[in-house]
Amino acid sequence: MSPTTDATLLAFDFGARRIGVALGTVRLQSARPLTTIESEQADVRFGAIAALVAEWQPQALVVGLPVHVDGTAHATTARAQRFARQLHGRFGLPVFLVDERHTTALAKTALRDEGRGGRAHRAARDSMAAQIILQAYLDSPHDAQPVA
Repeated sequence: MSPTTDATLLAFDFGARRIGVALGTVRLQSARPLTTIESEQADVRFGAIAALVAEWQPQALVVGLPVHVDGTAHATTARAQRFARQLHGRFGLPVFLVDERHTTALAKTALRDEGRGGRAHRAARDSMAAQIILQAYLDSPHDAQPVA
C-alpha cells in the first residue's frame, strides 16, 4: 500500500549505535531531520520509535538500505533489512527500503558546510542522513522496496 497524499512519514537511518530519524509529508514532498535515537539496546530503540509513531501517526515508515557503492550487500544490509521487518511487525505499518548510498557522506558535507562537522555533530549527521533517505523516497517512491 502506498501512502496517500496526506500521509506523514517517518524515516530511519539505521546504525549499530544510533538511528537517525526524519519526518516528512507526501503533500509537501519534503522531509526534515527529527531526532537521533542513541542506544544499542533494542528495547530502548523500539520504545523511542513507539513514542514517535504515537506522536506523529505516520502512515508509512522508510528505512535506508545500506549497500556497497556497486550495489552489493554487506553485513549492515541484512541488519537494516531485519530492522525494517521488525518495524513492520511491531507497528503494522507499511515499511519501504530505500537505497542509502552516499547519504552519510552527503550529510557530513552539509553539516561541515554549516560549520557543524566532527564528532560533536554525529547525532545531527544521522538525522540529516534520514532526511536524505526520506527525500529520496518522496522524490521516487517507485524505486523503494516494500517490506512484507
